[in-house]
Amino acid sequence: MTVVLAGVGADSTNLGTLGPLYDDGRFEYIPIPEKTSETTESETLGSWSLQHDDRSAADLTTRIEPQPVRGGVETVSGDALENWPFHYDPNFGALTYGEHRTSGYLSRLSALESGDVVGFYAGLRRPDGDRAHRYLIGYFTVDRVDVVTPDTPAGERADILAAHAENAHAKRARGDELYLADKEVVFIDGREPGGLFDRHPIRLSEYEVKPGNERAQYYLRDEIAAEWAVTEGGKNMMYKPAYCCDCTREEFRRLVGPLENRSETDAAVGRSPAP
Repeated sequence: MTVVLAGVGADSTNLGTLGPLYDDGRFEYIPIPEKTSETTESETLGSWSLQHDDRSAADLTTRIEPQPVRGGVETVSGDALENWPFHYDPNFGALTYGEHRTSGYLSRLSALESGDVVGFYAGLRRPDGDRAHRYLIGYFTVDRVDVVTPDTPAGERADILAAHAENAHAKRARGDELYLADKEVVFIDGREPGGLFDRHPIRLSEYEVKPGNERAQYYLRDEIAAEWAVTEGGKNMMYKPAYCCDCTREEFRRLVGPLENRSETDAAVGRSPAP
């Protein structure tokens, strides 16, 4: 395994909205709100300034329910909204990512090794109201992978958290105890090349009614599945599956293009990749 694609970022289930995708190809990466206010993370909805707008993330919504989706017990609105922390994950500045989701995430991410690649896709919407889609927004090269389970000894757990101090899961830990103590968490720290695209993310999804279905859903584009040699994750993208790509990290980087000074051509699937 060399490349895993992970679905991340704000959406209708957490922030109640998606990051904007502007007409010139620029976009906003917005993390999800944290489930708890007990974190050392300094970034909040109010402090998170949009890169290409004069608003903050708090201006994009009126309320959040930061407890787990369905059955949440807390609603945050008004002035408290601006002070609510983000679960800044992935953190593209520190190149770190943590994950506890099952349904393929833990097994695929924990199998990554140093030198492999983890790519990140998010839902983005154009301000004029066009159909939202899933877009690859960046990636980083894997440097270190650690896994904490409920059975990990306290001392070892503390060492792993210290080694990934900038990770959102470490920032909300209580001492050496994870916030979700009954969950397995994989920690991935990265190295360059890695980061957010500066513009022109790559659309991964189609929105269509498949035979036998009554409603349209998001599906992985056939062109992406073929060109990136997607082997695991399925076609349905509604719940942001983790995808495995059977291509080398060098092939992946050529296919997705540069991180900076991107053009529309870099976002086109089926183009001739740069040498």
